[in-house]
Amino acid sequence: MESVIERIEKGQFWKFHGGIHPPEMKFLTSNKPILQLPIPEKLVIPIQQHIGEAGELLVNVGDIVLKGQALTRSTLPLSVPVHAPTSGKIAAIENATIAHPSGLEELCITLIPDGEDKWRERTICPEYQQLSKPDIIEKISNAGISGMGGAGFPTHIKVSTKSQINYLIINASECEPYITADDLLVREHSSAILDGINILDHLLEPAFILIGIEDNKPEAIQALQNATKDIDKIKVCVLPTQYPVGGEKQLIMALTGTEVPSGVLPTTLGIVMQNIATCFAIADAVIHDTPLIKRVVTVSGQALAKPQNVWALLGTPVEFLLDECGYPQQAKKHIIMGGPMMGFSLPNNQVPIVKTTNCILAPSEEEIPNDNQEVECIRCGQCAEVCPSQLLPQELQWSAKAKDHQQLNTLNLFDCIECGACAYVCPSHIPLVHYYRVAKAEIRQQHLLDLKAEKAKVRFEARKLRLEREKLAREEKHKKAAAARKARMNSGTPEANNEKSAVAAALARVKAKKAQANAQPANENVENSTDSSEKKSQVAAAIARAKAKKQAAKNNLSVSETLPDEIKAETVVGNSEDKSDIDPVEAKKAKIAAAVAKAKAKKLAVDQTTATTSKSDNTVDVSPAEAKKAKIAAAVAKAKAKKQQAELKSESLAPANNTLKNAKQDESVNDAATDKKARIAAAVAKAKAKKQQAESK
Repeated sequence: MESVIERIEKGQFWKFHGGIHPPEMKFLTSNKPILQLPIPEKLVIPIQQHIGEAGELLVNVGDIVLKGQALTRSTLPLSVPVHAPTSGKIAAIENATIAHPSGLEELCITLIPDGEDKWRERTICPEYQQLSKPDIIEKISNAGISGMGGAGFPTHIKVSTKSQINYLIINASECEPYITADDLLVREHSSAILDGINILDHLLEPAFILIGIEDNKPEAIQALQNATKDIDKIKVCVLPTQYPVGGEKQLIMALTGTEVPSGVLPTTLGIVMQNIATCFAIADAVIHDTPLIKRVVTVSGQALAKPQNVWALLGTPVEFLLDECGYPQQAKKHIIMGGPMMGFSLPNNQVPIVKTTNCILAPSEEEIPNDNQEVECIRCGQCAEVCPSQLLPQELQWSAKAKDHQQLNTLNLFDCIECGACAYVCPSHIPLVHYYRVAKAEIRQQHLLDLKAEKAKVRFEARKLRLEREKLAREEKHKKAAAARKARMNSGTPEANNEKSAVAAALARVKAKKAQANAQPANENVENSTDSSEKKSQVAAAIARAKAKKQAAKNNLSVSETLPDEIKAETVVGNSEDKSDIDPVEAKKAKIAAAVAKAKAKKLAVDQTTATTSKSDNTVDVSPAEAKKAKIAAAVAKAKAKKQQAELKSESLAPANNTLKNAKQDESVNDAATDKKARIAAAVAKAKAKKQQAESK
């Protein structure tokens, strides 16, 4: 440890692999103070401006908010809130283009300022030493502070480490061309930055505090040395200018000679690094209760009339900053967020400023020409020579184009800090960093899908085991219940006998149901055959009735006198069943027709009987024996007629001649017709007897 401090005091530092020396171009803004801009007409505030998860919304459309009021709430460790940069009204909560190389949209809060810039209530705490460490960490978290050097890692996570810290490194190198935001911040606010460093010292208790800064910032170096001259454990380390000495691993290597292995966090080596702008934000949050709602942004480039550093409210559209710095309207071609090495082109000028935005670059055509066309790699190897992470950029690009994620992991793609040194020296103008960013995004997305699939698999396996356990438990419960029931039934008590009877009855019911189910198809077949026979009988009866009606019409007789007995009965039953379908008018007509037919039949029968009787009386003398036989036959015929009448009355059947389904006739008419038939039959029998007697003589 002593040797490291001795080397630093002598101004001797270690070298990291690779690195380049691009034109600095810092003179455009380094000689101008930070400009305080007016409040823009609209602020678009992304709810996620850091590495980790977005916070939970606390506001709705139409709400009136105050300056510094929290708009989201942290619900997870890797989450920090965002705050209202000024007072105003929430106009919308919707997806909008964010500051990201992908140019995608994410959820943003649109705030319309009211111009009053009215603060929420704040609690000033100049004596932060009286606060406990957890309280200070909570203040840092509630202020929404994340790394402002570019990574955006939540600061409260870094300062909550339990490891023994040997070196707290403050990164003030600002090595990328054009950017002078940290330089001007150190010059104008060195005392506030020192307060932030002291707060970090109070939390982490490191052995030494090393402030790394490049030698191209003499005024900032002087300001830091003046502010820390009375603090022995703070060392201002002036490093030679070389890009990218501001990278975390590269600065650690340059100051301590310690190489951070792949996949290892610096905290495990006893080292914590914070950006100089993050220190200023920590002091503002802990002492003045001011959340992170603004930052210094370098607005530079030869296309601007007035390039300089400005205090920009988070959520300010890029177009507003460009207009304030004299960007010509007709020159809107190529705008870069970040420096020329690590920055990315914006899809439009409405992208908002976020916590990690340190530069807006508006270059002219001479500075960054757009006519460089990508050609095939010539395998010169310059990209590998300048890579500060000692990677193989050429092979990484081939694997990225082939989407070979396994090979990319083997080549340690995520050790790439996207410094752009490889693309800067590439003679084929290959945008190597672009390929790496796309590949990283694809791998992260696939990793998330794999995690979801793994979680789903774990849930499925857990459910399967749970169902299996429940099944075994049910089976065991049933076994125990069956054993207990069996023992109870075999106990010989009256209750056991009753239970046996109940079980036997239940088994009998089950067997009966099973037999009934088996017999049901056979019954259905029998019913089908019976229905077919009944249908055939009905058809035959209908045909017989039609024939009888026709014959009766010829002989002026009723239909019932010509029908067979079985058809008569069937007709009567059918008529009584279909009684509800007969129209009353038609029924009346049928009754009249039947009465007329009966009257005609009666008259015809009387005439025939009278003629036969008179003829027999004039020509034949009947013997007593024959007369007796005739009387007997007449009595038999009368008895048969009465029997038939009794059957008809008992069955409540209508006469067969009621073909239009009249179910009932006058009882007196039925009795007269029956008596008349009997008399006719007796007369006929008597005539036959007389005729037979005459022939025998």
